[in-house]
Amino acid sequence: MKGNARLAKVVVSPYFSQRVTRSSAASASHTADTTIVKREKPKPEQPEVVSAAKSRKLSEAPSQRKHVSIKYEDNATRTELECDNGEADIMPGSVDLMNNQWEAPNWREHLMNISEMRKKRDAPVDLMGCDKLQDDQAEPEVRRYHVLVSLMLSSQTKDQVTAAAMGKLRAHGLEVPNILRTADKKLGELIYPVGFWKKKVVYIKETTKILRDAYNCDIPPTVKELVKLPGVGPKMAHIIMDVAWGQLTGIGVDTHVHRICNRLQWVPKPTKNPEDTRKAVEAWLPRDKWREMNILMVGFGQQTCLPIGPRCNDCLNQTICPHSKTATKGHKPQKKAKTT
Repeated sequence: MKGNARLAKVVVSPYFSQRVTRSSAASASHTADTTIVKREKPKPEQPEVVSAAKSRKLSEAPSQRKHVSIKYEDNATRTELECDNGEADIMPGSVDLMNNQWEAPNWREHLMNISEMRKKRDAPVDLMGCDKLQDDQAEPEVRRYHVLVSLMLSSQTKDQVTAAAMGKLRAHGLEVPNILRTADKKLGELIYPVGFWKKKVVYIKETTKILRDAYNCDIPPTVKELVKLPGVGPKMAHIIMDVAWGQLTGIGVDTHVHRICNRLQWVPKPTKNPEDTRKAVEAWLPRDKWREMNILMVGFGQQTCLPIGPRCNDCLNQTICPHSKTATKGHKPQKKAKTT
C-alpha cells in the first residue's frame, strides 16, 4: 500500500493468534507501514501444575458424591457410593459406611446352621419352656400370670425343675387370690428346689400383691412396668411381652444367648452381662430375626454349645466359629513328674 502510513486492520479469530510487524523504515520503495498477519497452529493445552499446598486443600475438600443406603431382601444393609459418572460402587463388608453400623461377620451362615441343628426342636426349652407351662384352658389373665410366674421360677434353674414346680403350683391353684392366701412356708414347699427358692417366695408374693392392687389381677402390658415388679428383669420382660401379650419388644437374652453371642462374636466387643449383649445384638440384627433368637439359641446352648466342654466337633459352625478355633485345640500333654 502506498501513500500516507496507516494501520492495517487486524481480524481477531478465537482459533488463531496474530502477530503484527511493521515494515522497515529503511525501505526505499515503500514509506508506508506494512501489516503482516501470520496464522499459527493452536498450541496443545498444558496440564495445570498443582502445588503441594493446593493439592492438600483439594484433598481436604468435602466430597460431592452422595451416600445412599440401600436394603436387600434379607434386610442386610450395604452402602452404595454414587460415582460422578452416574454408576454405583457397592461396598460390601461388616460396616454400613453411611450409618457407621457394625454387623457380625458370617452371622447369616451361623444362624442358618443353628436352625438346621435345631430343626427337631427337642431341647428342654422346647418341651418345658414358659410357653408350654401355662394352662391353655384358663382365662387369658390367668394364663398371663402363669407365664410370669414360670419365668420368675426359671432364673438360675433348669427347665426340668421349673416345670415340676409349675406342675405343683397349678395343682394347688395358680391364681392371684389363691397365691395371696397361701402361706409362705407352703409356697416354698411347692416351688422347692428351684434356684434361690426362698427369695422367689418373697418375689412372687410381692409381685402378686401388686397385680391385685394395680392391675386387677392381670400383669403389666409394657416392659417399663414389668421390670418394676420384684424379681423381674429385662430378659423376662421381653419374653413375657412376646409369649403373654404377643408383642415383640426385644430379644430375651439369658446366660445361654449371652454366652453364644460372645463366642460367635456377634458383639463388637466382649460384653459382661446379658443386657449389654441384648443391646449390642439388637443394634444390628434385623428385627424379623429377634423373635426366634431366644428359643433357638437357648436350645442350641443346652444341646451343643454347652457352657463347659462345648461340642464343637458336632457343630455345623465349627469352621466359621471364632471360639471353636481355640476350644478344639488339643491340650498340651502334662509333663511327667521327676523321679528321684
